[in-house]
Amino acid sequence: MFLYELSAVVIYFAILLTIGLLSYRRHLSSTDFIIGNRSLNYWLTALAAHASDMSSWLFMGYPAVIFSKGLISGWSAIGLIIFMFFNWQLVAPKIRIATEQYNSLTFSSFFESRLADTSGTIRIFTAIMSLVFYTIYISAALVGLGILLETLFNIPYDLGISLGILVVIPYVFIGGYLTLAWIDLFQGIFLMCVILFVPFHILPKIGGWNHMIEVIQQKQLPVTLFPDFSKDTIWEIFSMMAGWGLGYFGQPHIVTKFMGIKNVHEISKSKWIGMSWMVIALFSATLVGLVGIAYFTHGLPNPEYVFIEMVKNTFPPFFVGFILCAVLAATINAMSSQVLVLSSNLTEDFYKKLIRKTAGSKELLIVSRAGVVFVALIAFVIAFGNFSSIYSLVLYAWSGLGSSFGPLLLLSLYSTKINKYGAWAGILIGGTLAAFWPYINNYFHPKIPALIPAFSLSFIAILFVSFLTRHKIPRKEPSEI
Repeated sequence: MFLYELSAVVIYFAILLTIGLLSYRRHLSSTDFIIGNRSLNYWLTALAAHASDMSSWLFMGYPAVIFSKGLISGWSAIGLIIFMFFNWQLVAPKIRIATEQYNSLTFSSFFESRLADTSGTIRIFTAIMSLVFYTIYISAALVGLGILLETLFNIPYDLGISLGILVVIPYVFIGGYLTLAWIDLFQGIFLMCVILFVPFHILPKIGGWNHMIEVIQQKQLPVTLFPDFSKDTIWEIFSMMAGWGLGYFGQPHIVTKFMGIKNVHEISKSKWIGMSWMVIALFSATLVGLVGIAYFTHGLPNPEYVFIEMVKNTFPPFFVGFILCAVLAATINAMSSQVLVLSSNLTEDFYKKLIRKTAGSKELLIVSRAGVVFVALIAFVIAFGNFSSIYSLVLYAWSGLGSSFGPLLLLSLYSTKINKYGAWAGILIGGTLAAFWPYINNYFHPKIPALIPAFSLSFIAILFVSFLTRHKIPRKEPSEI
């Protein structure tokens, strides 16, 4: 049986390898490798931004929460949809124009140029926060790969994450921004088809919609988005929406996809294509969790296995392998984009800025690829410990990145009254508070998601410190943002 599943996985990755090799020669410089020379069309931009967003969280972490807590947890998805729309609307056009004017390839280089920080402090703070939270993010993806390979092939978890590293490093190493965008387009369409097909295929086998609702009610789980209108429920709904959605403004692996579009006037087309994909994918992932409740009437030891186990128990071995390639696709998409962002930070913010300011494009390209290996190995060490669930790891990293960079990005694009001192304070306060909030949160009832206080205080700190230091330095601004 494993032979059929393995053959499906081999065929799938052969397709990805072909795409990577075909685009390999197009990465001739570090600019090509990091941002694709700003040459993406609107289809590539849309699917690259959204497919790189949804990791194994889409197939494993999120359905597990629906499976465990019922439909009320769907507010997390609604919050993501609303705030991603704002991301397209408020951030995408302005960041594309501004980063080209400043010739910036990374968040930190944009912040540095925008706020005239010649000390390099913004670059250092940004790179540190990226390194801390992205390694956790990437380790969550590795955990997902380890679980998948353990379930699919009975491969021990430790060996599974090792194989995951061996896949991802060459995957990013031979490619780069443009290659990953083309692969995101292919995999984005593939994984949307899979996550849409599986629950609708299984639903009739469990007695249809009405029987599914009956089973969910018997388990005393919510079958509506509003189980009641108590204060606790309203707060829970708000915290799920804002506790996830606010993070979109500070995710470099998503926002950098906006920076790569060729024509800024086509961002509106990308927005509607990407948002349509996102609505379908999250609706289907919600349905996976609901169908799983009725499918596994006696529950599961680990709810994060709900999609994988349903597929294994329903389809022939070859199709199991092929369908579960969608989980691999989602995981590797997100992980590769995150590894690329971090290696870009190491190249642009450390090597080029602090070590060799005169480095040529070929040298920087080599350093970028060396950074891929370095970042992946750190994430491997974290994943090896298998300390937490995929959902918890992703939420922790998501909150940290969103709080560190989201407020500063919005204010950099929309305010003329901030300066580098405010930026320093915002990055440090947002990232540090998000990092330690889970340990503080135990003292609150009801609990408060880290992103809400960390994002808010970072926003306030940037404005307040900038006001206090407003006479210290002149501002440097583009002609038009």
